[in-house]
Amino acid sequence: MPAKILIVTGDAAESLEVMYPYQRLREEGYDVDIAAPSRKTLRFVVHDFEPGYDTYTEKPGYTWPADLSFAEVDPGAYVALVIPGGRAPEYLRNDPELRKILKAFFDADKPVAQICHGPLLTAAIDTLRGRRVTAYPALEPDMQAAGASFQDTETVTDGTLVSARAWPDHPSWMREFIKVLRAKAPVN
Repeated sequence: MPAKILIVTGDAAESLEVMYPYQRLREEGYDVDIAAPSRKTLRFVVHDFEPGYDTYTEKPGYTWPADLSFAEVDPGAYVALVIPGGRAPEYLRNDPELRKILKAFFDADKPVAQICHGPLLTAAIDTLRGRRVTAYPALEPDMQAAGASFQDTETVTDGTLVSARAWPDHPSWMREFIKVLRAKAPVN
């Protein structure tokens, strides 16, 4: 049976930041499950940059079914974790079931990939202190408040934690995450 990777997300996650790792990791030979607060059809969004706006815009994106709820997740069944961005992390960081899942992955030093606003989740469980990370640039103060050293670059790898700024950094993010996976959690 192939190794399994968990993606944790919810409504208003950035479409590309869920679908790209989902497809790329399956292409690599991993089974990938998507977990959310409940089993339902999730509604993702598209964040884009348009002239005249001081920040990104948000439009409706893809829909996709969650494979399981956070309460159903057994972290021991997975070799790695992916945390997409978008607006979902803003409210997911308060979910006690998700906090247990995140803590289990970090306690076991399993590979974790986070992107964009995803680091709000890892900051919420105090796992960034003393680590090097990147995130969506507007989160620099949040990362510093969490005790992390923020680097405004495509991808930062700190041990088994691989972070990226946003979907334009996907190639670098997944390339570095797959290196970590091959070393720590190969497909077979």
